[in-house]
Amino acid sequence: MKDLLDQIHTALGGSPDRGNVATYIPELAKVDPGHFGIAVATVDGQVFTAGHADVLFSIQSVSKVFALALALGKVGDALWKRVGREPSGLSFNSLLLLERENGIPRNPFINAGALVATDTYLGESSPREALGQLLRFIRSAADDDTIHINDEVAASEVATCHRNRALAHYLASFGNLHAEVEKVIGTYSHQCAVEMNCRQLALAGRFLINGPGMPRLISSERRRRMAALMMTCGHYDGSGDFAFRAGLPGKSGVGGGILAFAPGRASIAVWSPGLNEYGNSKLGTEAIELLVRETGWSVFA
Repeated sequence: MKDLLDQIHTALGGSPDRGNVATYIPELAKVDPGHFGIAVATVDGQVFTAGHADVLFSIQSVSKVFALALALGKVGDALWKRVGREPSGLSFNSLLLLERENGIPRNPFINAGALVATDTYLGESSPREALGQLLRFIRSAADDDTIHINDEVAASEVATCHRNRALAHYLASFGNLHAEVEKVIGTYSHQCAVEMNCRQLALAGRFLINGPGMPRLISSERRRRMAALMMTCGHYDGSGDFAFRAGLPGKSGVGGGILAFAPGRASIAVWSPGLNEYGNSKLGTEAIELLVRETGWSVFA
């Protein structure tokens, strides 16, 4: 596996077309587009890496996987009365469907749906308490107490998240946000600013793998449901393209990270901050496609 990851890193690392770094969050605009890392945590307890796998980055919307697990753990299937399970076919921060569908977001991985999930695990607690719960979940999944929130990235997001505030106020106008808008926005912005490296993210994703020795943080039934949503909705309006190319459940973030997993085999984390036209990591998508081609890990095999 190590040789394969090195081959993938060599094959893609010199690509002149690396996509474009997200600039609407000022801290993300500062990230070096030359970074490219990959890590694979296998079901037998091994971790293999290549490239910049130990460089920290903001996981952004990859955090929605952990937030969804927390929200489902708190209210179970009652969550689906407030958020749907269908692909949106639109950009991750679009307001269009929210108006048409009476304040019910299409799925928990677009921003509107993620705000509902955040509101759910926030509940009546303080943002500090809720974020502490989120960090404990991630740290337990990764078996790493050093995982933290980057306060500079969080502050950058809070200061510039005008579209997310609009989404939150729209949700609130339909009664689909229970906590105060600014509490939800603050919690969500800090959630997105969780900072990890590829090695840590791959380890944190092991709770989604069905295998001996993997963290048992959610039920098998819930893991299957989350896998289905990651496959159909995890890459926004590029979810079909990612499923076609990689054939694995995955979740992307505009920080350039992708968490994917091969059921019963491995958790995969890639990071390259340049994004494609869908807002997903360009080299990251290509790297997972190559990895699956060589290993045969596609769920459609």
